This record gives sequence, structure tokens and C-alpha cells, in this order.
Amino acid sequence: MKTTEKLKSKMNIVRLLTFILFAACLLTRPTPLSAQDKTIHGKVTTDTGEPLIGASVVVKGTNKGKTTNNSGEFSIVAAKGDILIISSIGYANMDIIIGDKTEINVKLTSSTTDMGEIVVIGYGTQKKKDLTGSVASVNLESLRQAPNTNIGQFLQGTVPGLNVGISTSAGATPPISIRGRVTLNGNQNVLIILDGVQYIGSLSSINPNDIASIDVLKDASSTAVYGAQAANGVIIITSRKGHLNEKPKIMFSSAYTTQHPTIGNLKPYDRDGYLAYLKEAFYDKAYLAPNYTEPNPAFKIESVADNSILDGQGNLLPNNYNWFKEGTNTGAIVENNLSISGGGDKVTYLLSGGFVDQKGFIINDKFKRKSIRANIETRPLSWWKVGLISSGAFVNQDGAEPSFGSIQRMTPLIVPYDNTGKLIPFPMNTLEPNPFSTYYVDDYDRNNYYFANIYTDIDVPFLKGLNYRMNFGNNYQQSKHFYSSIYDAGQTGRAYKYNHNYYDYTFDNILTYSKKFGKHDITATLVYGAIERKADSTFSEATGFPRLTLSYNNLGQGANQFARSNAWKESLAYQMVRVNYKFNDRYLLTATLRRDGFSGFAKNYKYATFPVLALGWIVSEEEFMKRFTAINSLKLRAGYGVNGNQTSRYTSIARVTSNAAYVYGDGGTTAFGQQVTSLGNDNLKWERTKGLNIGTDFTLFNNRLSGSLDYYRNNTYDLLYSVAIPAATGFNSITTNLGQIRNTGFEAAITYNVVDTRKFKWSATFNFSTNKNTIISLTGVDANKDGKEDDLVSSGLFIGKSISTIYDYKLDGIYQLNDTRIPGFPVGSLRIVDQNKDNDITQQADRVFLGRQEPAYRMSLFQNFSYKAFAVSIFLNSVQGGSDGFLGNNNPSFFREDNSIRVNNLQGIDFWSPRNPTGKYPRNISGSHAKIEPNMYQDRSFVRLQDVSISYNLAASLLKRFKAQSINLYVSGKNLYTWTNWEGWDPEANASDGTPLGLVIGGRPVLRGFTVGLNITY
Repeated sequence: MKTTEKLKSKMNIVRLLTFILFAACLLTRPTPLSAQDKTIHGKVTTDTGEPLIGASVVVKGTNKGKTTNNSGEFSIVAAKGDILIISSIGYANMDIIIGDKTEINVKLTSSTTDMGEIVVIGYGTQKKKDLTGSVASVNLESLRQAPNTNIGQFLQGTVPGLNVGISTSAGATPPISIRGRVTLNGNQNVLIILDGVQYIGSLSSINPNDIASIDVLKDASSTAVYGAQAANGVIIITSRKGHLNEKPKIMFSSAYTTQHPTIGNLKPYDRDGYLAYLKEAFYDKAYLAPNYTEPNPAFKIESVADNSILDGQGNLLPNNYNWFKEGTNTGAIVENNLSISGGGDKVTYLLSGGFVDQKGFIINDKFKRKSIRANIETRPLSWWKVGLISSGAFVNQDGAEPSFGSIQRMTPLIVPYDNTGKLIPFPMNTLEPNPFSTYYVDDYDRNNYYFANIYTDIDVPFLKGLNYRMNFGNNYQQSKHFYSSIYDAGQTGRAYKYNHNYYDYTFDNILTYSKKFGKHDITATLVYGAIERKADSTFSEATGFPRLTLSYNNLGQGANQFARSNAWKESLAYQMVRVNYKFNDRYLLTATLRRDGFSGFAKNYKYATFPVLALGWIVSEEEFMKRFTAINSLKLRAGYGVNGNQTSRYTSIARVTSNAAYVYGDGGTTAFGQQVTSLGNDNLKWERTKGLNIGTDFTLFNNRLSGSLDYYRNNTYDLLYSVAIPAATGFNSITTNLGQIRNTGFEAAITYNVVDTRKFKWSATFNFSTNKNTIISLTGVDANKDGKEDDLVSSGLFIGKSISTIYDYKLDGIYQLNDTRIPGFPVGSLRIVDQNKDNDITQQADRVFLGRQEPAYRMSLFQNFSYKAFAVSIFLNSVQGGSDGFLGNNNPSFFREDNSIRVNNLQGIDFWSPRNPTGKYPRNISGSHAKIEPNMYQDRSFVRLQDVSISYNLAASLLKRFKAQSINLYVSGKNLYTWTNWEGWDPEANASDGTPLGLVIGGRPVLRGFTVGLNITY
């Protein structure tokens, strides 16, 4: 109740401030002309002479601004000596000093080839030319035509060092990491900054159409401003806004996508295929000894078939039911977005709304999102801004899928319904339920996300260069999951209601001072802030219903009723100082000091301090470089510093639980007691990552070739890890600090304007990155006293190896009928290499290092072609394992027993048999398992044709007819083709625990999409 009242209070504050902003809009008046003002006419074009539509033209230091029309022309009132700032998304800003002329023609250079590009960094912006850290911007414009409902899907392969996986569910966020893994048990999440505020919600709640830019901070120099929150890198997302003195701009977009799986023949067998598969499972009966290749005329499949596929007379059932087809449909995405933006002399605004309706390949895999946004800023005074950045997203994922794994296991000879159309709960006469029993349920699954950042920004009038900004950011998430099913709880019925509320606020005070004097340019930033996060949840459940006509709305009808609740709260406090210094426009220095405090750490280590120092040298500004005319710009940079990582809640304290503890005599009451379930550690402290980054940024050949190169080396100390302790203590483990991990890597991003003429353009961007992590030390314990630190073999951690190294058995094919076999390994099982030649296989003696699960390198190639009004883009993405990397377990082995002969399997698996002696995967029919069932590792390397789009911009004559600024039509395709030797669902697809999805039952397909879309701007 208190939480609800507080929320209502905060929402009332937001409403009040919104009212104030609109009132300020009404009260503002145009500034009268002075005697020296004159009207300036001009035209803004690209570097190839084409008019630039919608470019912003602002008089520096005032609220006066205009945008260019369809011909790139503008007119604005200014005085002699004023400075015009001319800018446009994707182009470098240009400053023009007003002189005596009243006509100005300006050419803007594409920011992809110019070091003048402005990028968003922590607590501010900076010219790319002045950066000392490793910061990269995502080229969103080139990917907006792809069918991406989640921002994470935009990011695949776009930035070297930013590693984004693939999602196989509607609206889902793919796994995201930056520059490899730097921890064992610490926080592994990338920090998301949304409009200056930390964002903990799901990326699925953000409408990609609302986003203006995405910048990625990768090294200690750039992430240091966020301290321990940024141990795994930072992604800064900035939403679109209106511009001063901009006429109302209306933008509408609509797209329709169809999606199909990329799995090929990876489907269950039909009737004939299943019976042939079952026959091969009994090759010892279906074929004659000793070679088992000649058919046995006396064999009948009915003699070995399970009773579930036989009728009362022992004959095979006549059915050929396609479970896979009935459990799937064609995927589709419908997306519509509408926004209006603009501004007057003192107010800017952007209002937008969006709707996405995605239907996945599996029936009831649904994602619907309604989103709204209001970004409003007013300038009551020339030195004071007040603004509200707000959004709401309402996600509907009602409906539950059928069990996709069970669909793949069901044989086509059985059916889901009886003669009356009623669902058969267990069609196989086993504990395997009908896969549609999870589909025919009442499922209400809603997530509402609310975000608001209320800010004020003051250029202190009595001290030029001093700016104060206050951010008060709020995130609120409300989740409801209500469910009922008559098939649950042993067919007695089950229903529950789950309510979850999450809220956090970020309160930042940011003081920035900028000063130029002589050859010196200095900017100092001070931050003092706090974050508080809290959540509460309630779960109520009942089973044993006489009827479920009221679904989950009357849990009191259930015979068994249960309830539980939970709540938590955590807080952070931080201070940061950063100094950016530039001398003579060529020598750069960035020094940062951040102090973090977190309530989750032990009382002896609540706070930690993290320093960073970075240097830069703009070599191209030196006099001796003038002779090298091919070099337009060249900058060297290096940074070294310390970042932290924090523990999860409660790991440093002893935790207590209550449960049934004692029964007083036969039939007596049960007494509940409290029990300590974990050991506290008052000395648990922050992980520390000491990172070195060396890089260079350059543009060459009249800005046709540009790029950046980076080398980094990060060492993480005091790793947060749960260490096993003797059971005599009453506990199994304790969380402590130990060991060291090293990450090294190289990254390259190269853009080349291959052809750049007035009519035809061709540009290509190539990204490359490699990362290698190594465990330097672990416990420091030398149990054998041989001077060598012990590995944690049971945890798969080894000194000198990567975190995900593979220590397992080496394989040498499959045992054939007449092979001499090691005891315990029947015919058709995998042959394990006996490393010590003792005719036995053991974990201690016969396991070796086979490679690692991490990839060796990643690369992508994006090409953009345009001819007149047509544009074509092609995006290739690749992950490669090298000689021994990016390996995944893929062992669809067959062992004959009751369950395996009654369930279906996937087509196309190359199982061994006497008739197929070169088969790749083992088939064991011995009736007893092999002594050891080893893993089979395959290379997951791939090259994917990830995105292709073709677009057409309507001619100016047609635009006049429709009275529009621009109309763009496009078609695009996603995940069109993947070249790989991996056998399975997809080389990038992983289960929820990170296990690769090979030839296994229960995998989910990656979808290939085709889109038709329209963008209109008025």
C-alpha cells in the first residue's frame, strides 16, 4: 500500500512538471530583432553537392534556429559576429561566423569519415577527435529497415568488441557482452544508459524507432565515469528530440514481415520415417547376423513397437499426424510508428507512439508492444533549460506455447485428441504429457514499463563556462502473470497469480566547467549521485479444483492453497571527478576518479575508489605531418585505469530461512525453526579490473578511408567466487575473493568510400575483433606442495587456460562390430582415446584439453550502394573459432531403452549402424549404457548473410504531389543464409543455460524474415 502511495505521489510530481513545461511553452515569446540583425539566406549540401534536407541551423548561444527545406535552403535572422552551428545526423557539425555577406553556402562532411563527429560519453558529449578512450557509434540508419523489434537485434556485428548473440523467441533480447568475460561469479551484465540514466528494464520495452543514437564505451578510460556499474562495458542509448525553430515534422513508418525457420530438414520423422528409424534401432532383429546388413524376412515392426502405437489387435495405428505442423505457424511482424517533432524559440518537443505485433514460429509465441514517448524541453531563459524525457511501454505476451520439445518427441502414429475432440492428457501412455496441455491454458502475461527523466540544465550566467545539470531518473516496472490449467497438478487443475513491482531512481548532480585560454582547453566534470532499487512480489497458488470456470480469479476454490511473498532493496552512492585537458589542439589528457558505495558489500568494504588516466596525441596537427598529404587526421591514444565489479545482494551476509524443523510426537503439530543457510564474509570486497588500452583513429586519402585500431589488456583481481569448504562446517561454500583473470584483444573498424560520385556511391565498413581470456591464478593453494597452484578441476577452471576451456575425452570414431573394445564400451558406442594405454577409461587419466568454447575472432562487412533514388545494403556477419575455438557439444547419441523406442527423433541425424558403418553419431543397442558417455564437440564457426535491403526514395515531383518531405519504400531480408559446418538448430543459438543447441530435441529455430516497409515524413 505504501509503495502504491509513493508511486502515485511521484506520478503526480511528473504530471505537475509536465504541466509546468507546457505552461512555459505558452508563455514564451519570440525575441525582438535588434538594430544589427539581418536575414541570412543559405543552402546546406553534402560534400557531393546534394541538398541536405532537415539540417539544423542555430545561432550559437541563443534560442534561434531553423531547419533546411527540401532544397537544403534556409533563412535565419542573425547579427554580424554571430556564429551559426549547422548540424545534421550522420554529418560533422560546422560553425560559420557571420560577416558582411547575407548569403552562405555550406557543405557538410559525412561523420563516418570525419573526426568532428559528436559522440555521447558518460555525463556529456565530446568530439570524436578529442576522445582518449575506446568509444564506437552504431550506424543505426543503415539497419532501420531490418525487421528488428528489439534494440539488441540491431547491434549484431555492428561494433568490434560488442558481442551480440541471437534470439529465438518473439521480442526477446539476445545475449550481449563487451570485450569478453572479466569475472567468474560477479555481475556480467552490460550497463545500459538511457538518456543519461541507468536502465535496468528489458530492452524489449524500448521502441527502436525512438532511438537517435547508440554509443558503446569499451575501455577503462571511457567507462570509468560509471565506476563499478560499468565493469562489463556501457551502451549509451539516446532518444530522438525536437529542434529549436523547427517546423512540425510528422514521421510515419509501417512494415510487415513474414518469418520462416532456417532449420532445413531438422524436423521430426513422419510415419514412414519413424518406422524406418525404429527398425534401425532394432537392427539386431531386423537384419541377419553376423553382419546385420541382410534383412530378416521374419521380422515385423509390431514385435518391437511400443504399445502406444498399436491397436487392441497388435496392429500399427493408421495415423500419420504431423505434430510439428500443428504446433507451428508462419511467423509475422506488424509494426507501425508515428511521431511529431519540432520546436519554437524556447520549446522543443517530440511525441511518438508505436505498435508492434509479432507472432513467432511456435504457436502462441507472441509479443505485442504499445509504446508512447514524450520528450519536451523548454528554455525559460537563455541560460536555463528544463526538460522531461518520458516513455511508457506496455508488453503483452498472453498465451502459452505447447511444449516444443514434446512436439518433437511425439510419434506420428498417435494423435492429441480422442474421437470426441477432447485432449488426451498422456497419448504415449507414459509420464510424457500431451504437448498441447501447456497450450490450452488461460495465460495472462503483461509487463508495463514506465521511464521518466526530469532534468534541469543551467549555464550559470555569472560564470561563463560553468554548467549545472540535475537528472532525476525513474524506472518502474509492473509485471502480472496469471495462469490456470485443468491439466496441471495431476489433472486436478492448478491456478496462480503472480504480481511483481520494481522501482528504481537515479539522482545525479553534474557540475561541468569548460574554459579555453590561449592554447589550453580544459573541461572538468564533477558528479554526485545516488541510486536506489527495490522490488516486491506476491505469488498465490491453488491446486485441486472441482472446476476452473473462473480460471485464476477464484483461487479459494482450490483444495490446496499456497502463498509466498518477497521484497528487497539495495542502494548505491557515488562521486566522480573527470578532467579533460587539451593543449595546442593536439595533446590530450583525461583523468578520472570514481568512488562507489554499494549496500550489498560487507561492512568493511562498502566503498571503493577507481582511478583512470588516458593520454592522446593528434599527430596530424603537428607541423612535420603536413608533408603527408594522404593523411587527413591521425590520433594516437592510450589509457590505463581501474574499474570495479560488484557482488549480488546478500552474498556477504549470513542468510536465514525458516522451515519445518520438528514434529512433537506421532500426530503432533509441526514446529517451524530458523536455520542459517549461508556463511557471511565481512571482508568480501570489490573485484578490480586494471585495464590498458592503446589505440589509433585515422582518416586517409581525402577522407575516403577512415577507421580505428585498438589493443587492450585487462587484468581482473579479487574475483568474487563461491569456494567449496569442508562439510564439517555445516556449509558447502563461502563467497570470497580469489584469483586473477586476464583478457587481451585486438579490434579494428575500417570504412572505405569505394566510389563517391554525384549519382553513384559505394561504401564498405569492415569490423574485426579478437578476444582471449586466461586464468592467471585461482585459490593460490598448493595442496601437493610441489610449488604449483592447484586447478579447480571440478569447476572446469585451470591455470593458464580460458574460463570456458574444454577438458574432456578425445574421440576416435565409433566401435564397429568386430573391433576390439575397452571393457564397458559396447558396439556402436564412441571410442575414447586411452591416453595412458591401460585399457581403461577414467576421468583422472584420460581427459585432455580439447579447445575452448569462446570464439577466436569475429568479423562483419557492411556494404551500402546508392544510385540516384535507389539504395542497397548488404550485411555479412561472422564468428570464427580458429584452430580450437568456438566449440560446442553436439552428441545426439542413441541408447536403446523403453523411452527411446517410443519417442520420435529429428530427421537427418547420421546415426551409426552396421548398414551405415561411417555414421557420425553413436547408436548403442546393448541394453546397458557405456561406462562413459562422452561429449562430441563441433566447430560452431559460421558466416551469415544477416541483412539485405533495397530502398527507393520518391522523386521530388511526386513528393510535391503528396505534400511530403520524403517517402521511402523498401524491402529487406534478415538471416537469409548461413554458411557453417555446425549441425543443429543454429551455430549461435543457445539454451537458457548457455548450452549450444545442436541436434537435440527441444531446440528452437532461428527465423528468416522478409519485410516490406514504408517511411513517410511530412
